[in-house]
Amino acid sequence: MCELFGINSDKKISINDYLRTFFSHSEQHDYGWGLACFYGNSVSLEKEALKANSSHYLRQRLQHPIVIDNAIAHIRLATVGNMAYENCHPFIKHDKYGRCWTLAHNGTIFDFPMLDRYKEHQEGKTDSERILFYIIDCLNTAQELVQRPLNFEERFDFIDGLLEALSPGNKINLLIWDGEAMYVHYNYANTLYVNDINDQTKIFSTQPLSDDDTWHEVEFLRLLAYKNGQLVMRGAHQTTEYSNPVKNWEYQNIDYSYL
Repeated sequence: MCELFGINSDKKISINDYLRTFFSHSEQHDYGWGLACFYGNSVSLEKEALKANSSHYLRQRLQHPIVIDNAIAHIRLATVGNMAYENCHPFIKHDKYGRCWTLAHNGTIFDFPMLDRYKEHQEGKTDSERILFYIIDCLNTAQELVQRPLNFEERFDFIDGLLEALSPGNKINLLIWDGEAMYVHYNYANTLYVNDINDQTKIFSTQPLSDDDTWHEVEFLRLLAYKNGQLVMRGAHQTTEYSNPVKNWEYQNIDYSYL
């Protein structure tokens, strides 16, 4: 299983210590790492198809302050797609009005044939990249109908509906940044936690990044949106929980044709 990390805050803080702990989990997630830092609608993206703990670049990067208010990081354990730069998360794509969307996914799509149409257009081989293609494609269609960009509330409702359709039979743990808000969703129990540092700073991680009691599970089976470290939107409760009927079943289905 891949791992996710995110920060949403109303002020810039140093995240070096959080990232060091997060990236140390790469001994079990060694197919690549990525870090996206956000400056409104602009994104600074760094990633490598290399185990984070083996990356000289990342080690040097973490020796200098990373002070940011919004960011997403990812370490990868592949189930679809080989160990290549183009398969490392996060993924970035612009909609027709120039809004930049960034997505990182911890999960696997087992059954959603509508994503298959993007295989010949994507840069890599992952189902996660296809999720972003699907979101942007559907979003562009919705915006064409109203002949304007969707506002935040409309974008939230749109993403909420898409994730409800995607969730049955699939593991959909996601962090998404749209230039304005952080969208948080997971449907596999006990796989996403939040540290409420204060009322205006939230740190998200697949696993708690410390042994104290400051971490608790993110609200389950519901899309959440955060701005400036505060929860601003809650989607409808979803009834489709992903469960693994056989231990490590998804890893028994790794697509080895790409390796």
